[in-house]
Amino acid sequence: MRYLDQLADRIDAQQSVNLFRQRLVVDSARFEQIEVAGDRLINFSSNDYLGLAHHPKLKESVSFATETMGVGSGASHLVTGHQDVHRALELKLAEFTHAESALVFSSGYMANLAVISTLVGRRGAVVADKLNHASLIDGAILSRGKLLRYRHKDLADAESRLVGLKGGADLLVSDSVFSMDGDLADVSGLQSLSEHYDVPLLLDDAHGFGILGEGRGIRAHEKLRDNVIIVGTLGKALGVYGAFVAGPQLLIQALIQFARPYIYTTSIPPSMAAATLKSIELLETEPARLQTLFNNINQFKALAKCRNLPIVESDTPIQPIVVKDSARALRISNELRRRGYLLTAIRPPTVPAGSARLRLTLSAAHSFEQIKSLVEELSIVLDLEL
Repeated sequence: MRYLDQLADRIDAQQSVNLFRQRLVVDSARFEQIEVAGDRLINFSSNDYLGLAHHPKLKESVSFATETMGVGSGASHLVTGHQDVHRALELKLAEFTHAESALVFSSGYMANLAVISTLVGRRGAVVADKLNHASLIDGAILSRGKLLRYRHKDLADAESRLVGLKGGADLLVSDSVFSMDGDLADVSGLQSLSEHYDVPLLLDDAHGFGILGEGRGIRAHEKLRDNVIIVGTLGKALGVYGAFVAGPQLLIQALIQFARPYIYTTSIPPSMAAATLKSIELLETEPARLQTLFNNINQFKALAKCRNLPIVESDTPIQPIVVKDSARALRISNELRRRGYLLTAIRPPTVPAGSARLRLTLSAAHSFEQIKSLVEELSIVLDLEL
């Protein structure tokens, strides 16, 4: 059929420019170790920043919740899928992030679509950082409003976009921690713009929640006011699954009433809500885990600078090594895998053209020896000019 021929042409085009995507089939994973096609690798590509995904207490909470509440929730939140454990999690997330209220979603993608579609109409406008996550960009496009993108972290350019809107903007949007570079947005500056132009500010805190502000996220880290809207994910630093929106009580009520990605989606399994509550408890009672992560970040950066590795300036677990060329990024990733390390090659359109990279991520589960040996191997492989 013609459409299959058209798809084949598109896929061939992807392959011809080294942008074809392939999924790794993981045989088993435990902490920082992973098995792929029989190869045991040290995993430096996970978002499990605190090493909580395999914590025995989380496993126990999942087992108990499954035994008592079943595997699936059975319906959307507005039918019969909103169980007591979901309610308890939302109350805890609101308290933990210093917000008036919180609402749990099945994914960060759905949460971003929900907020943007609720606040922005057909005649509305979204002002957004050019390097925002795809879910924020898609949320703006699907809202059917106007999308105006400003240069990365350029507040003057952001303000020019706001000033140029005769009817004003419906939403100012940015990642808090940018997922491909690991750098932080100037969120205090964005908050000032938000208040000056009377436009709500949405921060995607997917890579900040559980890490910044003693784990409480960007609001605590930057002492932001509680009118800032926060979207956080539960499947990264917390090691579980799902997402949430935290913000004013009236916003949460509006999402319950009007947000299609919330209304028409089955709620997350009760076991995931229970595990998230346990994960937050561990964040509060085991601060050493977070300190270990930041020690690992500092150790990696020091070792990388000694070896003159081309790292991007970042104080977060995301430590990208930009090699620019997509084919070279793939070759380096494959060679590192042959040497026992998993570092995923990230290529356009996930990153801008000419900025292909190895997205190296650190975890509290990594040992100093593993980090040191990785840096040594990276130095050797990069010198090979693959």
